[in-house]
Amino acid sequence: MVVGMLRDVVAVAAHGVSPFELGVVCEVFGIDRTDSGLPGYDFAVAAAEPAPLRTPSGFSIATPYGLDRAATADLVVIPAWRDPDEAPPPELLDTVRAAYARGARVMSVCSGAFVLAAAGLLDGRRAATHWRDAAALAERYPLVEVDANVLYVDDDPILTSAGSAAGIDLCLHIVRKEHGASVANAVARRMVVPPHRDGGQAQYIDNPMPATTCDDLADVLEWMAAHLEQPLPVAELAERAHMSARTFARRFRATTGTTPHAWLLRQRVLLAQHLLESNGYSVEEVAQHSGFGTAAMLRHHFTRERGTSPRSYARAFRGRGDE
Repeated sequence: MVVGMLRDVVAVAAHGVSPFELGVVCEVFGIDRTDSGLPGYDFAVAAAEPAPLRTPSGFSIATPYGLDRAATADLVVIPAWRDPDEAPPPELLDTVRAAYARGARVMSVCSGAFVLAAAGLLDGRRAATHWRDAAALAERYPLVEVDANVLYVDDDPILTSAGSAAGIDLCLHIVRKEHGASVANAVARRMVVPPHRDGGQAQYIDNPMPATTCDDLADVLEWMAAHLEQPLPVAELAERAHMSARTFARRFRATTGTTPHAWLLRQRVLLAQHLLESNGYSVEEVAQHSGFGTAAMLRHHFTRERGTSPRSYARAFRGRGDE
């Protein structure tokens, strides 16, 4: 059996806990795999409110443990929080604060970051949560540096992850830190998941074309979006808008918040993203249709913007990639 510093793990759940987010923590730390030479943990689910705990899936969770069970844990996990607009119970906040104060790791999955933020543990720290809730977290807790792009943030001893399956990534990351890559890989194989996923949340976010209220650019923006496969130099776009190149660039930034080049790049990446999700297009064809010209140019920009390669993205969303 592999021995590490991490031995006692407690997942703290409340009414409305997501079964998947809680199940992720249970799967990684609550399954006994010592017969395979893998680490074993003293694992428990502790109720932050009177059990049985109701779930949004229509069933309840019974556990004999309360918040006092977290008092000795090396890792305290908040799998999710039921409503970002609802303040967590003071007893729950005191529990995570006490864990941090005595040197334990504290981790959140998805909306569980709102509990850590409410406890003040994320002040001055970079943190992750589900991309859908990132703006709300940043607005409510301005001292938190919310990163909506990454799958997880390790600001040891505080660790946060994005939505749902990103909890798997962070749990395996902790196993990797504690026991090494070979152990994390073995646990991942048992779970039939990749030991490490490329990219961040950006590959799962649909980025619509920004709206514009500037009439003299509306037609040009629409035309640009319909002709992304063409070179579209700024001089040509400015002429179409009946402006000088300098005026066009200034008006474009005022309208869209970015430059023509950056706007085109994002729209081309978005188009490539949708084409990669469709069967029948090779990466070379996607590069041509989206205006990147070559597979190498597509690969460069797509990886920079989405944090993963076109091939990896295609495999994730359509099961295959041609590159």
